[in-house]
Amino acid sequence: MDRLNYETLKRSGYDGYILEDAPERVLQFGEGNFLRAFVDYFFDMMNEKAGFNGKVVLAQPIEKGLAEMINEQEGLYTLFLRGRENGEKVNRKRVISCVSRCLDPYKNFDVLMECAKNPELRFIVSNTTEAGIAYDPACSREDRPASSFPGKLTQFLYERFQTGLKGFIILSCELIDRNGDELKRCVDLYIDKWGLPDDFKKWVHDENIFCSTLVDRIVPGYPRNEASDICNELGYEDRLLDTGEVFGAWVIEGPQSIKDELPFDKAGLPVIVVDNVDPYKKRKVRILNGAHTSMIMAAYVSGQDIVRDCMNDEVIKGFMNRALYDEIIPVLKDSLPEDDLKEFAAAVSDRFANPFIDHLLLSISLNSQSKWKARVMPTVSEYYEKNRELPPVLTFSFAAFLYFYHLGQEKGDKCLIGKRENDTFEIKDDEWVLDEFYGAKDLGLSELADRIIGNEKMWDGILLKLNGFSDTVKKDLELIEEKGMYEAMRTIS
Repeated sequence: MDRLNYETLKRSGYDGYILEDAPERVLQFGEGNFLRAFVDYFFDMMNEKAGFNGKVVLAQPIEKGLAEMINEQEGLYTLFLRGRENGEKVNRKRVISCVSRCLDPYKNFDVLMECAKNPELRFIVSNTTEAGIAYDPACSREDRPASSFPGKLTQFLYERFQTGLKGFIILSCELIDRNGDELKRCVDLYIDKWGLPDDFKKWVHDENIFCSTLVDRIVPGYPRNEASDICNELGYEDRLLDTGEVFGAWVIEGPQSIKDELPFDKAGLPVIVVDNVDPYKKRKVRILNGAHTSMIMAAYVSGQDIVRDCMNDEVIKGFMNRALYDEIIPVLKDSLPEDDLKEFAAAVSDRFANPFIDHLLLSISLNSQSKWKARVMPTVSEYYEKNRELPPVLTFSFAAFLYFYHLGQEKGDKCLIGKRENDTFEIKDDEWVLDEFYGAKDLGLSELADRIIGNEKMWDGILLKLNGFSDTVKKDLELIEEKGMYEAMRTIS
């Protein structure tokens, strides 16, 4: 079977949109599955729907990458966006043709620097993992290339500055808070460390826009178990097959003038430019992640294993929906319009019901202590402040968390071993968290609640300030003991 390239694609009879020639207008640090299913998909759609007419040149951010494979396929790859949309099953195929080539700066640093001299190049995108935006003082200006991504970017920006060309709109997609601000801070540190001119620093600040962004799409990536069958159906070999969920959202913090250069609106894409990305991050953490964390431990103890199956259970889905619509959204109404929040929450149900993703509850339960603290506790606290009463479902989710961890009566390798009927399962968290629960394994549930709620390191004393929280959790634990987890969820929801 022939490998995918432009000639092979023509012979295959593919009749979708393809852009073979266009100027390179985007430099992308990162060539992995996520960027290719998210950012590159959006640029490809802008080429078709909004006349963007631009190619994306990729650059490996680390020494081992996909450059050779991408270039062998002339930048082409097949993307499948799969899931549920408005309650309907969706499986969309598209050959992405916006990628021109992939550079390996570790083999040829000069080729990367040559891109800085391209007057058509206007945008820089990155996703170099959460650890990618970091200042490494060991980086030298003379390195070819600098080992850190901010170091490479500083080298690239200085090369651009020396050409006299305009700066860039820089879109950071790493999963850290204020990613654009942090990237700019690291670039400033390199400018100072390397003794680069003051007028270059001024150019970096005045002629470049560092955007913090929020990205949201689950990307399972290469469909290893299906790849052979998919390629047989396509009629060509594609070693860069990529899959993502159909839902996608990109929130970019920056001036509205960005939309004049990036016509996402004209292409009908779920991309917005805002003055402040923080409310949208809060929406994602509280609604999407909060729904996961508040539901999954109770659902697992009730006998479920996969998120999708939970959406087919009226009790568990009802439990989740009450948390979303009665407790989480009312707290968030001051930061974003209620209709926006409800639309996002409705999409969550579709995403959780995705028939193409087997999202294991136990996988989501990893590090549930810190997740509950970050994703659920702020809503509980704000709900209490607003209503002077506790949110019943989210408070119950804490009782379910205690019950789930208390099932870990044996020590394993970096985990506790719990039992669900005749099966054993692993509870994984930071070692100190596991030690706290293991040390309380012989306590009754009421004593366990007192001990964990009063743990200053876990909750910073916040739960102790919520009047009645401890007593309510104890009653929820009694309900779980009396009726079982599933019937207790039915009672609460």
